[in-house]
Amino acid sequence: MLRRMFLSVPVLAAQAPTPPRVIAHRAAHAGHPENSLAAVRAGIAMGVDYVELDVRTAADGTLVLKHDALAVGDTGLARFDEALALLAGARTDLYLDWKAATAEALAGSLRRHGMTGRAVVYGSVERLSALQLLEPAVRVMPEAVSVEHLQKTMKTLHPRVVAFDRRDFSDPVIAVAKAAQLDIYVDRLGVDDNEAAWTDAMRRGATGIQTDKPEELMALLRRYKRG
Repeated sequence: MLRRMFLSVPVLAAQAPTPPRVIAHRAAHAGHPENSLAAVRAGIAMGVDYVELDVRTAADGTLVLKHDALAVGDTGLARFDEALALLAGARTDLYLDWKAATAEALAGSLRRHGMTGRAVVYGSVERLSALQLLEPAVRVMPEAVSVEHLQKTMKTLHPRVVAFDRRDFSDPVIAVAKAAQLDIYVDRLGVDDNEAAWTDAMRRGATGIQTDKPEELMALLRRYKRG
């Protein structure tokens, strides 16, 4: 895995407590529909550490993958269980954005595929608390938001990983997560999805980077290894 390469880069290794994980936003969707099984397979073949997927509940109660709200006429959506089956047989783990599903349904699917210990789940504090009660092995991942919010959330959920985006990826909030030895997974999307922003994130302590350009991020890490 590319995270091992990071350890050979003294400047970056000294700045971050763990190597950065490569998180493919909505799976590796260059050339494939986002949140599709083809994009999941591409991420696995690429060797990313995580594929990020969005889960919702269809009218028939089935868990499906889609970022936006479900609409009449939606067809061909990948089933959550199908994606879990692919990941269960691979080394790539799951970064789950919990859009609309019950805690019971999520926990049940993760258990069926042996993925409870290989998933990080992003959602509200209230929903993550419910999931944590049902399945303590799942790593719940709240949004950092602010120093005060993160400190309060740490007392409630005792998370091992915290999510950041460009709004809350600030040095004071990062310092709270570092002091608690939490994994710091940051979205570097849109205008932040580039080499300069990835490098800055690693230097500031990010241990995971979510990107729409996983191949480019992995190429950057390979260049660091050669350097």
